[in-house]
Amino acid sequence: MEYVILAVVIAVVAIGAIAGLVVSGRRRQQLPPKSQAPVITAPKTPQEPQVGEEAAPPTEEPRRTVEEVELPEAEAVPEAAEAEPAPAIEVPEPTAGRLVRLRSRLSRSQNSLGKGLLSLLSREHLDEDTWEEIEDTLLTADVGVTPTQELVERLRTRVKVLGTRTPDELRTLLREELVELIGTDADRTVHSTKHEDGPAVVLVVGVNGVGKTTTTGKLARVLVADGRTVVLGAADTFRAAAADQLQTWGERVGARTVRGPEGGDPASVAFDAVKEGIAEGADTVLVDTAGRLHTKTGLMDELGKVKRVVEKHGPVDEVLLVLDATTGQNGLIQARVFAEVVDITGIVLTKLDGTAKGGIVVAVQRELGVPVKLIGLGEGADDLAPFEPGAFVDALIGD
Repeated sequence: MEYVILAVVIAVVAIGAIAGLVVSGRRRQQLPPKSQAPVITAPKTPQEPQVGEEAAPPTEEPRRTVEEVELPEAEAVPEAAEAEPAPAIEVPEPTAGRLVRLRSRLSRSQNSLGKGLLSLLSREHLDEDTWEEIEDTLLTADVGVTPTQELVERLRTRVKVLGTRTPDELRTLLREELVELIGTDADRTVHSTKHEDGPAVVLVVGVNGVGKTTTTGKLARVLVADGRTVVLGAADTFRAAAADQLQTWGERVGARTVRGPEGGDPASVAFDAVKEGIAEGADTVLVDTAGRLHTKTGLMDELGKVKRVVEKHGPVDEVLLVLDATTGQNGLIQARVFAEVVDITGIVLTKLDGTAKGGIVVAVQRELGVPVKLIGLGEGADDLAPFEPGAFVDALIGD
């Protein structure tokens, strides 16, 4: 038994020794070979020049003359981009006789007022029913109740005196009475003449949608056509496109536009515009105010502030109220409220072409006690005309 155990032990020891020799051999085979010292090779670049006795004699190299040297072709220099030409300044149409030239714009209004009255007055017998129709025609044309009653009474009297009535006599009669009703004594001049202390200042007021900014631009053309130099003030800071629109109008006639930040203080812009007008020696400063809703007391008060701030430079020469001729009695309501805030000096009636009712000219003058000074008769740049009672009536009643 003892021999068996001893033999087993010897066998285990022998196996362990053999295994150790095998592993050691394998490890020796896996070890990398010993690194050899790096071999440094001389660079293939030319050696550095030597000096003194070691210097090699210089070698002669072929040289070229200046004429033989070929210069690289010069690259084509791109032509400078042409600067965009400045917008051409337009020459506005003269204002003298402009209303006569725009007579056709009132052609549709003739049916409701002028031609309607002529047709009624041409009847052989003018009974009470006919006179009532005449009154209805005048009221429908927005002449107003009191002016209508006055006109009908005068027409009755003159027709009785005239007796037999020819078409020409009726036209002359109606023309005289309508011109008298509108009035010829009022001063319809837009006061835009420069003072000794500075330019004339014109405020343009009105509610949104009546064409106020467009009217301001067209008025600039009217003044430029009459030889005035103009500065525009874009005090409608609450409508994003108002300042851009006004500036475009100004650029067309060479008028500078003073504007402020969107939503800024309108009174500040108006003040700066007048200041700029004084510095430039302009004849007139036109200030386009924000479109005010006449039912908003706060906004109306702000309009009064604009006027007070501008007056720190000097008096305001004109306050022009822009009214849409198609709004009828609603326009008269607007006129009353504006007149309570600022002293209106003149009326501008826009959209008086097409189906507009020409009688509003009479009604608004009676309501405010101030004259209509300008009327708009279309969308064209020169469709704003100084109001002339005689030419206006001639356009209404036709030839």
